[in-house]
Amino acid sequence: MRAIQVHEFGDAQVMRYEDVADPTAAAGEVVIKVEAIGVNPVDTYIRSGVHLIRPDLPYIPGGDSAGTILSLGDGVSQFDVGDRVYVANGGGQGAYAEQTSLPADRLQPLPDNVSFAQGAAIGTPYGTAYWALVMRGRGAAGETVLVHGASGAVGTAALQIAKSLGINAIGTAGSARGLELVRQQGAAHALDHTQNGYLDAVSELTGGKGPDLILEMLANVNLPSDMEVVAKYGRIVVIGNRGPVEINPREAMMKELDILGIARFNATPEQMAALNAAVGRGLADGSLNPVIGKEMPLAEAIEAHHAVLQPGAYGKIVLIP
Repeated sequence: MRAIQVHEFGDAQVMRYEDVADPTAAAGEVVIKVEAIGVNPVDTYIRSGVHLIRPDLPYIPGGDSAGTILSLGDGVSQFDVGDRVYVANGGGQGAYAEQTSLPADRLQPLPDNVSFAQGAAIGTPYGTAYWALVMRGRGAAGETVLVHGASGAVGTAALQIAKSLGINAIGTAGSARGLELVRQQGAAHALDHTQNGYLDAVSELTGGKGPDLILEMLANVNLPSDMEVVAKYGRIVVIGNRGPVEINPREAMMKELDILGIARFNATPEQMAALNAAVGRGLADGSLNPVIGKEMPLAEAIEAHHAVLQPGAYGKIVLIP
């Protein structure tokens, strides 16, 4: 089969599109014919060697994919050959290929109303959004959440989940196209984060209180201002960060803020089961509907890794084998 392999850590150019052996299913595993692959920023961090996850070389990148089951290893009884599935917890590698093998307990059924491309946009984005908004952020009906970078894959997922739970949302984006998408996905208000002072409107939009919860995609830029605008007793969940930041802890003291980091791989099996069940219900009833911004051939993985880090995010970038 054809796959992307990384033989050394570094920039996007270290990825090679080449022939590799077809995978086989060990006990408890399945082999999937990959129909679509989700590209995530974390894929670029692992590839560059700066992430805590550091696979043995060479490795095939990517944690998110969707497809059909080709074969079953011993002991797998929850799936059949031909079933449509998506990877709910891929472990950060193996997806950038025509086929992949992985433990069956990392898979979830893909509803018939969800395309393979959308299936590849579920695992990391929706898992992260639900973990941040509900399980770590404790978002509740009637509250207000501010979602930074709301036009990207995690952001649109968070807006859809918030809407399904009766949580009011304010979303930010950096283009007219992105702002329109934010409104379409359920945000009551969309703010242009390329404009100076864009957060000044948050107080007025929340009746002077500030949002109860903030989902932060770029903490090294926004965390100090988040602490200023969030409500008293508010929660700030750090989803993304690209460097150090200086904050004034007194702001957290006076408001009694919770600043929460997330790493979904810390979830217990019970928490992951609850998360996957909630996402599955939303996919089945249509309240969760992944947004695909761009589809690219697997051979163009280098270009996809450049694109996923660019400003102006719009839905999910998906690779097609």
